[in-house]
Amino acid sequence: MSASDMFAPPVNRAMKVLDRSFFQRTIPTSAARIFSQKDISRCRLELEKSKDIIGTNRALLIRSDPDQERAGAGGKCVLLRPEVIHNDPTTWSPKLRDLEQDGTVGVIPYQLHLDYNYFSYTEIMNAIITQSETPEQHEVPTGFALAGHVAHVNLRERYLPYKHLIATVLADKNPQVRTVINKVDYVGTENEFRTFQYEVLHGPDDMEVTLKEQDCTFAFDFAKVYWNSRLHTEHERLCGIFKEGEVVCDVMAGIGPFAIPAGKKKCFVYANDLNPESYKYLNVAIRMNKVGDFVRPFNEDGHEFIKTAAVELLRAEHEVAIYPKKKTSRSNPKARSPPRPLKTFVQPKIMSHYVMNLPASAITFLPSFIGLYSSVPGMPSSEIRKLLAPHTEQKLPMIHVHCFSTKSEDDVAETKEICEEISRQLQYEITPDTPELQVWDVRDVAPKKRMFCASFRLPEEVAFREV
Repeated sequence: MSASDMFAPPVNRAMKVLDRSFFQRTIPTSAARIFSQKDISRCRLELEKSKDIIGTNRALLIRSDPDQERAGAGGKCVLLRPEVIHNDPTTWSPKLRDLEQDGTVGVIPYQLHLDYNYFSYTEIMNAIITQSETPEQHEVPTGFALAGHVAHVNLRERYLPYKHLIATVLADKNPQVRTVINKVDYVGTENEFRTFQYEVLHGPDDMEVTLKEQDCTFAFDFAKVYWNSRLHTEHERLCGIFKEGEVVCDVMAGIGPFAIPAGKKKCFVYANDLNPESYKYLNVAIRMNKVGDFVRPFNEDGHEFIKTAAVELLRAEHEVAIYPKKKTSRSNPKARSPPRPLKTFVQPKIMSHYVMNLPASAITFLPSFIGLYSSVPGMPSSEIRKLLAPHTEQKLPMIHVHCFSTKSEDDVAETKEICEEISRQLQYEITPDTPELQVWDVRDVAPKKRMFCASFRLPEEVAFREV
């Protein structure tokens, strides 16, 4: 038996209900009995260097001596590799022989017992799930999205007979998981709010979750709103682009994974979502994270919101003063006088960024930018142009639109295709060579499908086109 097989759990392909007691294994090996407790650390270090110690980092290396009468109360031993045979010094390293000969250690037989707690999720699943006909197609389902205490899996059809086993072991091996759910919608179907039907595979049907991302707290009903923890890197990437004092228009804001961190960064944010439940929990996040001075929530259609938010911003007057944190003192009346603000942020008149994180259809919202500033009631285009470069430092907004495409090694074809679709929607040519154009590879979502974020500056000819 190879070393890897020796440390693998026993196999039971017929198991349908998890029996944790089945997963037991006893490995005959050896141990170095340490006669003096002061030598424990030194012996472990030297035996690690000589590669005598057992090759697993999941088992405790220092154990109580199995023969306490002989070793003495509190006696310890160090587990050795199964290849080291206690009564055959030819299997010992020179270092182990030296330690034994000088009386520091004695080499003894040891029965190492492994149970369910030792084995990993993948090892347990490999011992239960029937292997596919071709080994390269056998892949134990390991991926899941975590939202608070809820783990969300998307199981392929061949794994559905094992779904409750998978969920139970997944929860066992991930202490933060209390509930495991599986999506039951047909692949490719989504409602307009990006929520889905699910079945509970393990734990309570409790979808009220609380989680942290980018040092912000979010609390929401996972069954009623869209949340994808796999997008945390994208949330951080875009928020890293925003600068304090800028205005960000989050057209499909959800519960605020872009909007709340941006507000915490002291960006002014117009955050909108069509889903009333998302709007509800967006308000919760604004209160919990104390960003009400910077983040305004809306519950409107995104097509219209692109236009109305731009017009409202032109007319709005809003500033936020940041004061030092200072404790008042009864003995010092001056300390109770209003402090001077450290900094005052005046809300600009022009958006700096539009975020459109609805990859299935966001790109079809781009026509709403046509004529964005050409027909503002009571404000001629010439007046709006004076708010922009070269008259000021303010530029037209960057558009960050998420979308799906195919996948390739270099994304060249996909970038070209995305630019062509943007051009078609805006009726204005955007190419891979357009200044400030970036098509960012966000993540793979399927074997032949990838999510991208196309970022580009809103062209003046589009923003001021007469319509």
